[in-house]
Amino acid sequence: MKHLLEEMPQQHNPTRTGRVMSQLSRAYEAVYNGRTKLATGAAGMLALMVGYHVVFGQNGLTAYQAKRRDARDLQVQVQELKRDNDRLKAHVDRLTNDPDAIEHEAREELHYTRPGEVIYTMPAERK
Repeated sequence: MKHLLEEMPQQHNPTRTGRVMSQLSRAYEAVYNGRTKLATGAAGMLALMVGYHVVFGQNGLTAYQAKRRDARDLQVQVQELKRDNDRLKAHVDRLTNDPDAIEHEAREELHYTRPGEVIYTMPAERK
């Protein structure tokens, strides 16, 4: 940088140019001497940004926890559906093979009766 400052063309006022050159030189030295602080600050900011992304980013810890919670909820739902499915399969097997189950279902759902039986139906409660 110093050689660039020295190669700059001189203005009409040599004292003004000297002052400007002196200020630029001091600014350059300040930046040059503070480069470790600047690099440390930049590394710290980068670490903070990466840490924020790890915790709150699209695939961060909070998203991971939410996905695990959703997976547990879905696993519970799958277990409930499997139990319902097993119960319904057992009901179908009973209706297919057990004559008493078929008769019970016909009496309950279709209101069938045997000859000579009478069904009494109670009126629905009014609210």
